[in-house]
Amino acid sequence: MRGHCELFLVATRCGAPQCESRDLNVPANLWHAYLSARQLAVRGLRPDDVAFEALNNTYERALVTMHKMPRIWLQYLQLLMEQRLVTRTRRTFDRALASLPITQHDRVWQLYLGRWEEAAQKLAELLNDDTFRSLEGKSKHALWLELCDIITKHPKDVSGMRVDAILRGGIRRFTDEVGRLWTSLADFYIRRSMFEKARDVYEEGLCSVLTVHDFSLIYDAYTQPLTEPLDLQFEESLLSASMEQLAEDDEDGMAVDDDDGADFLLKDDGNDVDLRLARLEHLMNRRPELLSSVILRQNPHNVAEWHKRVKLFEGKPTKQILTYTEAVRTVDPDKATGKPHSLWCAFAKFYERHGDVPNARIIFQKATEARYKYVDDLAQVWCEWVEMELRHSNFKRALDLVKRVLTPPPRPARMTQEEERALPVQDRVYRNLKLHLMHTDLEESLGTRESTCEAYDRILELRIATPQVILNYALFLTEQKAFEDAFKVYERGIALFKYPHVKDIWSAYLAAFVDRYGGKKLERARDLYEQAIKDAPAQDCKSLYLDYAKLEETHGLARHAMDIYARALQAVPKDQRKAIIDIYVREIYESAIEAEPPNDLSDDDVRELCMRYAALETKLGEIDRARAIYVHGSAVSHPDRAADYWAAWRAFEVRHGNEDTFKEMMRILRSVKVSFSHMQINSIVDAARITSRAEAEAGVGAGAKRAREGVDAMAELEAEAVAAMGLGAAAGGAGSSGRTALSGFVSAGVIQQGGEKDGTAADGAQPQRKAPAAANPEEIDLDADDDDGGAAADMDVAQKAVPAAVFGGFCLNVFAECRVADAVVVAFVLVILAPEQRKQQIKQQLCRKFSVLCANSVYS
Repeated sequence: MRGHCELFLVATRCGAPQCESRDLNVPANLWHAYLSARQLAVRGLRPDDVAFEALNNTYERALVTMHKMPRIWLQYLQLLMEQRLVTRTRRTFDRALASLPITQHDRVWQLYLGRWEEAAQKLAELLNDDTFRSLEGKSKHALWLELCDIITKHPKDVSGMRVDAILRGGIRRFTDEVGRLWTSLADFYIRRSMFEKARDVYEEGLCSVLTVHDFSLIYDAYTQPLTEPLDLQFEESLLSASMEQLAEDDEDGMAVDDDDGADFLLKDDGNDVDLRLARLEHLMNRRPELLSSVILRQNPHNVAEWHKRVKLFEGKPTKQILTYTEAVRTVDPDKATGKPHSLWCAFAKFYERHGDVPNARIIFQKATEARYKYVDDLAQVWCEWVEMELRHSNFKRALDLVKRVLTPPPRPARMTQEEERALPVQDRVYRNLKLHLMHTDLEESLGTRESTCEAYDRILELRIATPQVILNYALFLTEQKAFEDAFKVYERGIALFKYPHVKDIWSAYLAAFVDRYGGKKLERARDLYEQAIKDAPAQDCKSLYLDYAKLEETHGLARHAMDIYARALQAVPKDQRKAIIDIYVREIYESAIEAEPPNDLSDDDVRELCMRYAALETKLGEIDRARAIYVHGSAVSHPDRAADYWAAWRAFEVRHGNEDTFKEMMRILRSVKVSFSHMQINSIVDAARITSRAEAEAGVGAGAKRAREGVDAMAELEAEAVAAMGLGAAAGGAGSSGRTALSGFVSAGVIQQGGEKDGTAADGAQPQRKAPAAANPEEIDLDADDDDGGAAADMDVAQKAVPAAVFGGFCLNVFAECRVADAVVVAFVLVILAPEQRKQQIKQQLCRKFSVLCANSVYS
């Protein structure tokens, strides 16, 4: 390398231009050493010396092959800047930027812009020149930002420029970079160690920005560390520096504290850590308030944000009052976002919560005089005032307030709608429905019936009533038992409104009328329904037809109900006809099933209709209704003769029921079986009665009749049974009482016939006094008394065998009346006494009925 350097020196001194680097293949570090040696050789010479020009030529020769080496370019540019060759230097900078890769440009730009004041002045001139257009397409905004970066990061180099004025001009001009420009201005003062000025700039920026983004930039720069090369951190960095300085002073311990503290006000030891801590804490606590101020600067008429700002000062009544005062003064009702009257109401409630009701009334009074955009806003203020008086039990004052606001102000007799709308809301609030409804509520609670009716009538006169007002008025009169007046109110409402608003009025009117009179004024009710149906459109008349038909079913004629359903099918829209048909068919089914004699159907027909009706309800998805129909039809469905009915019900429960419903069906089945068994018993008894009566009436001769008074076939049968068992007195005994002695049975109230005649005993003795016979509720009255008023008592009565059917009927009747043990005894006796041709049949019947009797828990 030493040989190459000497060769370079010899070549340079001899002026041999043929010695070039490409011929010698010189490396870059050798060129750098050679050029550095040449720069040392020209040090101290005048800039216009020929040695500088020779050195410049040497750099040009080196850059022929070393044009990718930024170190060579930087040395050459530095040399040209020392020679004050401005134009040549600028062109060389451009050549360097064009030759070097873009990753090396920052090294060139640092040197290129190293003369910050000159660069800043040039940028300022370009920004002030409205005709300037950047060849690289840079906008004025980008140039502004470059200028701000230069003058804030190099404050010592641009001391001749008015940095504060330039940055504030940019703040006014570029609103989208306000936060960045404020932080740049504060950074400028920080770099010049003007910390208090920087703090003032931060505070001014926080109190003037209009967006949350700019606020966040300034606040973070004010309190949090920034990602800048200097890693600036204003309040926290100042606090840290103060604490470090204090720690160093404590470690030194050089000073001796021999001061008595008499002149502590005249001495400052520089310990301001507590002050800086208090500043930082105060700044952190003020963040919500500062952020709220930013939002309100964006829109000072934001009512919701004013409410939020008041909550920020919770526990500080003075600040809250000042905030409310500022809010009601600032918010313009025409520009307000939200409800401006809520600020007045909240302001008054604030005084109320603190127990200052008089001041709350003053606020409400001012609120009623304030300007509003809508009448409802002022009406709400009056309502809040009235409710406050009610909360404090000032009922008379509340009623007076409502009457006061509802008093019409003096005005011309006739005004157009445009003229009335131009009036202030204070002159139009008397027509507000909300206030009138509050008036009616207060009159209902505090006033009389007459005053309440006047309040409602006032609403109707002003024509501001709604269907709900009509309904409330009518309901009030109904509660006062003024039914006809309530009906008149309904009629006034019907005259005021049309469909669809009158639909609810008609429904309430008809329901109230039917509930009041039922079927007493059926013709008037029919007229009302006809009028309602006439005025109702097709899509709203379905409910009227159904209610009309229900009225006819309940209080009128079924034929009329069917006619109404037929009219409904023609009147309602197509999509509602299916529901009418379903109801129509249901009514037909129910009318047929529940028909009373002589229009009733047979049990088989009723059972068939029930099955069809249940199938229809099942198709419609009415499972509960279908089950209820099956339950209803089971009363006429014999388990043996109507097996198809029970099979259908069983299939229905399997498909649509559950375990509980299936068990309920089985329980009903058992109950129906028992019920039909009792019916069969009664049928046998009735047959016995008929047979006995027929045979008694068909007897030959007058002697064929038996005495009816005190004697019947059942009593005779009982007596014979008792005699056969040896449980009674001797047959034909003169002193026998004639009553049965069988345990568990009650006498039928007859006296057994003996030798008595004409009230004298057979032996001539005085007849004994007969005890009164016990009344038997189950006694069978055969109605066989003679027409001659008891002449048969003196006639001889021929005895005749009891019909065989009586045995079975009597036994079954005993089963219905006695317990199991007694029934067994009687059954045994009757089987013994029965004729031979009937014994086997009675045995079978008694066994079957006995099994049913034992299965029923009632007789167990």
